[in-house]
Amino acid sequence: MAATPAPPQAPPKPTWDPRRPVQPFPWLRPTIRIRLTLLYGGMFLIAGILLLSIIYLLAASALNVGSDLPFRVLSGEVSSDMCNMRAAKIPADELNRALNECVNEQRQHALDTLLSRSLLALLGLAVIAFAFGYAMAGRVLSPLGRITRTARAVAGSDLSRRIELDGPDDELKELADTFDDMLERLQRAFTAQQRFVGNASHELRTPLAINRTLLEVHLSDPDAPVELQQLGKTLLATNERSEQLVEGLLLLARSDNQIVERKPVDLAEVAEQAVDQVHGEAEAKGVEMRGKRDPAVVQGNGVLLERIALNLVQNAVRYNVPEGGWVEVTTELQHGQAVLVVSNTGPVVPAYEIDNLFEPFRRLRTERTGSDKGVGLGLSIARSVARAHGGHIAAQPREGGGLVMRVALPV
Repeated sequence: MAATPAPPQAPPKPTWDPRRPVQPFPWLRPTIRIRLTLLYGGMFLIAGILLLSIIYLLAASALNVGSDLPFRVLSGEVSSDMCNMRAAKIPADELNRALNECVNEQRQHALDTLLSRSLLALLGLAVIAFAFGYAMAGRVLSPLGRITRTARAVAGSDLSRRIELDGPDDELKELADTFDDMLERLQRAFTAQQRFVGNASHELRTPLAINRTLLEVHLSDPDAPVELQQLGKTLLATNERSEQLVEGLLLLARSDNQIVERKPVDLAEVAEQAVDQVHGEAEAKGVEMRGKRDPAVVQGNGVLLERIALNLVQNAVRYNVPEGGWVEVTTELQHGQAVLVVSNTGPVVPAYEIDNLFEPFRRLRTERTGSDKGVGLGLSIARSVARAHGGHIAAQPREGGGLVMRVALPV
């Protein structure tokens, strides 16, 4: 009796973490302002050290008049508290040697005092220089900060913002003007795209709606031949598929942009509505729906977020095992993000085919093939909507078959 072949092993699941890498010390980020401050302060510090060294050498050279005095004492009494010389008669040679040592000691003391006070002055000036350099760097780089703030506003889909930098006609003003020109062209392009989407919405929906109405009228005729009714049903299904394709393309075009109007949306409610809509299809296929959905409120568009959940849940139900399948839908707050996870049983998915699932009209091991399960835009729409909300979507193969889809959105 031949041995039963072992079931195929699932490929190793890739690591996935919804958290973005956060630097442990963000204030240590080497910004241009910090680098300019260090450059200005470092140059001043080096110049101060060189100046201090030159002054010290010149002072030492001026004070170094030799170890011998310009005069000689023949006899007499000398008293000094600083040189520890007591008033007494001492030999002339010993007296001259003591005076030389006293003068050398005083000269060294003067040089040490000069060095210590100069170092203190240099330290104070270095602090002032670094503070001045930081302030000057901020003033010089203020146009860049203005450009950055405008770019962030534009990233939030406010294409009407402009820098309009005034001041001298230097490199920064040239950069700002170039950026304004680019924004002007982008705004015109997005306006033209929105106009095209609106026109296409009307031009594509109208004939399809007319075709559907005509087909439904012919199918409502009880005297129509069976062959004609069968043809009508086939054409009606094809027309419905075309309507879904058009709706998906229009939604994909709209969701590629950022969401301007945002409202609080609970992912748990969105996921619950998606599960309710797919519940009948899941029962018909014998797929168990389960999962715990904790509150996870985000700022976004409720209709588009519901489309993400619906597409993921529908795919999880439709691409499942014939018997004993299940779909788990969970929502939670994780690392400062709202996470929607949809996992299911199903066929083994190779890891190298994961990226293809998010491409338009692409399915597992098929390309642009006819199917009654959809038009091949569900995951593409989900990815576009997630990006429009500032989040991301990722997929990973599940051990034993199926997929784990994770959508992470900022709260």
